Amino acid sequence: MKKKTIIWLIIIIVIIAGFIIGKSLLSNKKEEYTLRAVGRANIVQEISETGTVKMGEEIHLSFRRAGSIEGVYVSIGQPVNSGQNLAKLDTRELSIQLTDAQAQQEVAQANLNKLLAGATPEEIQVKETAAANAKIILENSKRNLADVRADAEEDLISAYQDAVNIIEDAYLEINNSANLANSIQRSYFSSGDQESIQVIQSKSKINLSSAQAKSWLNSINGLVFNNNKEPYNKLDEALDGIKKELQDTSDDLIIIRQMAERPNYWNSVSSSDKTLLDNQRSSVNADLTNIVNGQQTIFSAKTTNQTNINTAQANVDSTQGTLNKLEDELNLLKASPRSEDIDLYKAQLKQAEAKTNILRRQIADSYLTSPVNGQITKIEKRIGETVQPAASDWAVTILPETPFQIEVNIYEEDVVKMTIGNPVDINLVAFPEKVFTGKVVSIEPAEKIVEEVVYYKTTIDFDEIPEGIKPGMTADITIKTASKENVLAISKRAIKKKDGKVFVGVLDGKDIREKEIEIGLEGSEGMVEVISGLAEGEEVVIK
Repeated sequence: MKKKTIIWLIIIIVIIAGFIIGKSLLSNKKEEYTLRAVGRANIVQEISETGTVKMGEEIHLSFRRAGSIEGVYVSIGQPVNSGQNLAKLDTRELSIQLTDAQAQQEVAQANLNKLLAGATPEEIQVKETAAANAKIILENSKRNLADVRADAEEDLISAYQDAVNIIEDAYLEINNSANLANSIQRSYFSSGDQESIQVIQSKSKINLSSAQAKSWLNSINGLVFNNNKEPYNKLDEALDGIKKELQDTSDDLIIIRQMAERPNYWNSVSSSDKTLLDNQRSSVNADLTNIVNGQQTIFSAKTTNQTNINTAQANVDSTQGTLNKLEDELNLLKASPRSEDIDLYKAQLKQAEAKTNILRRQIADSYLTSPVNGQITKIEKRIGETVQPAASDWAVTILPETPFQIEVNIYEEDVVKMTIGNPVDINLVAFPEKVFTGKVVSIEPAEKIVEEVVYYKTTIDFDEIPEGIKPGMTADITIKTASKENVLAISKRAIKKKDGKVFVGVLDGKDIREKEIEIGLEGSEGMVEVISGLAEGEEVVIK
């Protein structure tokens, strides 16, 4: 039993030791990489495929874009040469768009040139003068704003001071109404009948209104109107209070006057006292109207003042904004162009160039050209007819001079790189020691599905027919779709793509730092063109 225990202990110790040693080795292992300098190279983009030799057949030609046919330049039976124009689509609208795109490209180029060249002394002087004028206008606007505020305060104070006088007059009229009501009641309405009770109640209410009016008048005595809102709020409150007391007083005077016309009193109350009641009520109503007008005057003053202040403030803000913009523009004129501005202008130029190139390509695609030397056998379309870029929508059929061609299926990802006329290197299995040359003469626009993969049938002509060639021979072809000479280039192995951007690793001390770059043509030999982001001789990491 002890022997088994010892054996298990030894096994556990060995496992633990192995784990510790392995972890130590892994932690000490350094990531291996190679540094390679950015250099210049010739880059060739190629497509390699295997095709089959076949007998020369009629080539059905269709336009590469839709449109209306403007001209047909050949007739049936006419011999034609490779590259000869056979027909043309209407390009008037494209030409207008191209002219506009070229103008935009010129503007973009001019803007970039101007940015890189910097501002002239004259331009700086003009901007400095404009900024100085804006400062003067700003100071005038600020002074005008201060004047408008002062005038507004003065107008509002005047309106409120007038309201104080109105309140004083209103109190006097309410007090006079109380005195008259007391006199009328003592003189005529003391018997305890219904009319007397009504008059006594109305008199008491008028006396209460008089006392309340006195209280409102006392609340505004000594008010000083300034930037503090409290005095204005107190006076607004007093105006509302006085208005209520005036209305109540007017209503109570009506009741007393009505009682004086009752059968028991219409002959006993003197006509002069009745006239006094009517005149007093008219005076109260006149003060009530003055109160309403005073409140309206205050409201109008506030509204007009705020409008005037807002207008003056808007002028100050607008002028300040103009001055800020001019100063920013002046600083930019005096400063060196920022890298982000240069990148932006370059991007705008590239966008304009791309649009111009697309339109030029569309105009070029408006011409139907012969891919080979041969003879016209059919003309399917006439002037004015509309065509579509489809394999079945043929415009012209041509019989090539060459008796042999190569037919090859090109994968959909590669066919977009090709165009009619691309040069081709041809290796025939039957002639292993020789390399023949040719060119692409047709690319069918309709897809061909082979084992659920999309291909496009492409026809290639020989520049010179090899002696002894037979139909059905296997041909390894290499289509040269693009090439650039003496450009900055790096290995594809150095490139990482992430979120639509391209990065390379550069050594920063002992650490590897990612650097964003812009790439161009990707060659078939494993090299990629560098458009920006790296300089010749700079080293990148290749893992």
